[in-house]
Amino acid sequence: MPRQPLSPRPAPRRTWQQLRASDLRAAARLATQATTGVVQIVEGVHQSVRATIGLPGGARAGSTSGITGLVYRSIEGGTRWVDRGLQAALLRLEPWLEPALAAPAAGVDAEREALLSALNGVLGDRLAADASPLALPMQLRQGGQPLDMAALPGGGKLLLLVHGLCMNDLQWQQGGHDHGAYLAQAHGYTPLYLRYNSGLPIAENGRLLAQQLQALLAAWPTALSDFAAIGHSMGGLVLRAAVQAATEAGMDWPAQLRRLVFVGSPHQGAPLERAGHGVDLLLGSTPYSRPFARLGRLRSAGITDLRHGQVRAEGNAPLPLPEGIACYTVAATLATRRSCLAERLLGDGLVPLASALGRHREPARRLAFAPARQHIAYQVGHLQLLSDPGVAHKLAQWLK
Repeated sequence: MPRQPLSPRPAPRRTWQQLRASDLRAAARLATQATTGVVQIVEGVHQSVRATIGLPGGARAGSTSGITGLVYRSIEGGTRWVDRGLQAALLRLEPWLEPALAAPAAGVDAEREALLSALNGVLGDRLAADASPLALPMQLRQGGQPLDMAALPGGGKLLLLVHGLCMNDLQWQQGGHDHGAYLAQAHGYTPLYLRYNSGLPIAENGRLLAQQLQALLAAWPTALSDFAAIGHSMGGLVLRAAVQAATEAGMDWPAQLRRLVFVGSPHQGAPLERAGHGVDLLLGSTPYSRPFARLGRLRSAGITDLRHGQVRAEGNAPLPLPEGIACYTVAATLATRRSCLAERLLGDGLVPLASALGRHREPARRLAFAPARQHIAYQVGHLQLLSDPGVAHKLAQWLK
C-alpha cells in the first residue's frame, strides 16, 4: 500500500516565474566570475604542460609567464572591466527595469524561492561575501512571508521549524503535508519557519539564529508554556549551533526551550560531502588534473561543514547535546527491518543511519539520545521524512 500523506492540503497556487531587476545584476556577476574561473583553469592546464618541458611559471601558482601570461591577464582584466561596466549600468537601470519585470500575479513565487535556496546552498558563502542580491538573509517567516515583529501572532505554545541544505521554509510542505501545520492542529502550537542561507558556515547560521530568537522571545506578546524546535537535516545542526552560541553569549532563551527534535540530521557527517572531498584529492593528484580541482572546491562552507557534522566555529571538537533540553532524533533507512547491512550502507539516501542517531566509534563524539527518544523510519528517504505518516505521529507523540 502506498503511504498516504497526513492532513492533506491543496498545494499553494503557483505564480508566474518572477524575475527581479537585481537578479539580472547578480546573474551578470556570476557569469563574469565563471568566465574568469574557466580562464584560470585553462591557464593552469597550459602551465602544467609548459612545466613538463622546463618552462618557468608566473608569479602565482598555476599561472604562465611572458607573452602567454600577458594574454591570460588581458582576458581576465577585460572580463573584470566588463563586469564593472555591467554592474554600473544595471544598477542605474534597476528603477526602470523593476516595474517592467515584475510578475503580474501576486503572492509567493515558490519556484524562484526554490531556485534561490538551491543556489545559496551551493554558493551562499560566496554570494554573501560579494553582497549579491541573490544572497538570502536569515528570516523568521510564517505563510511564506517575513514575520512582522510588530504584529506577532502570540500563543502559549511556540514551534520553530528549521529546513535543511538547499531548501527553504516553503518546502516543509511535501505531498500536501506540513509537520508544522499538523502539530498546530494536533497540539495547538504556533508554527514559525526559518529561512536562511544554507551555504554559510553552520556555526555562523547558529549565531545568527540565536540572536533572532533572543529578539523574538523578548517581544513575544504572551507567556510561553512550551517552546519546541524541529530541524530537518542541516537544520538540526543549525539548532545545536544556535543553542551553543546563545549559551556562550549568556542569552536566556535556551532556558525556555523544552524540546529539540532532529529529523534526519547528519550529526556525525554526511558521505556526499566526503565523496566531494575525495574528488578534490583525486583531481589534485596529477599536475594535469590539478587545475580542475577548482570545480570541486565550489562547495560552500555549509556543505563542507557537513563532512563531519561540524557545528563549532573553530575546529571539530565534540559538542554534546545541550543540557536541560529534551532531545529526540528521527533517523531513516531505505532498507527493510531485516536488512542490517543495507541499513548501515544506505541510510536514507543522504544521511547514514548511525549519523542521524548520533552514534560514533569515539565515545566522546557520541550523542546521548535516550532509547525512548529515538525513532527509525524504515523504507523512507531523506525528503520523505517530511511527509511520512509514521514520522508525523511520532513527532505528535513526543510533543504531546
